[in-house]
Amino acid sequence: MPAVPLDLDAAALAALVARLRAAGCVFAEDEAALLVAEARDAAELDAMTARRVAGEPLEQVVGWAEFRGLRIGVEPGVFVPRARTGLLVREAVRALRGGAGSAIGATGARPVVVDLCCGTGAVGLAVAAEHPGVALWAVDLDPTAVACARRNVAALGPADATVLLGDLDAPLPAELEGRVDVLVANAPYVPTAEIAHMPTEARDHEPRVALDGGSDGVDLHRRVAASAPRWLAPGGHLLIETSVRQAGDTAAACEGQGLTVRVVHDDDLDGTVVIATRRGA
Repeated sequence: MPAVPLDLDAAALAALVARLRAAGCVFAEDEAALLVAEARDAAELDAMTARRVAGEPLEQVVGWAEFRGLRIGVEPGVFVPRARTGLLVREAVRALRGGAGSAIGATGARPVVVDLCCGTGAVGLAVAAEHPGVALWAVDLDPTAVACARRNVAALGPADATVLLGDLDAPLPAELEGRVDVLVANAPYVPTAEIAHMPTEARDHEPRVALDGGSDGVDLHRRVAASAPRWLAPGGHLLIETSVRQAGDTAAACEGQGLTVRVVHDDDLDGTVVIATRRGA
């Protein structure tokens, strides 16, 4: 058990809160409590606070993020899971429970879920936690993210999970062609010119490859949509996180591949997801 929460007096805690607030941390009290809880001693608390004051995301500093009730390991240089992405998980689970692909209803086979641009692996892991029994495949282009995702899979399961290094669907095995029930993608969708205006903690501490979606932010969505029909089972679903502003372009990319499309938005989560379905056989 960390010793710091027992040793830090009220004055020291107030000073910590003031230091965080001066650095622009809106929820300084909450952040201070978390830093104190995670630090093993005063020296580590000071080092962690310095990292946070310098603009590093709190989740990278403490080493984890809460996502859909899971404690997801987050390492320096890896994209931090956002609360809005919970909508992507929610809709993926709904698709699975509705019998997304023919393999579910016809053969009772283990549902196949693919998580592209997986980062920490948070989306796929949350789907697997909320719909046990899936076979999970996760892919990312960044070796640091892949290593982080593999550690999270080892800690959280499921047992039938594989994390691959590569560009989008390129490393997926041919055996998955036409067998994927749900394909989720939290691909980057920030337009290139807007990255410079992002908060420092994202712009300077998360990999550009996890942020840059091209000139209009939809470049990766078009590539994911183009590849999806190869992998989806009849009746299978592609789910892509996007924004309200870009939802039309993301939807058009999916419709252009012959998929049936609908858009879901959640005001509370400030999340938007395009759901594209391959027509049944």
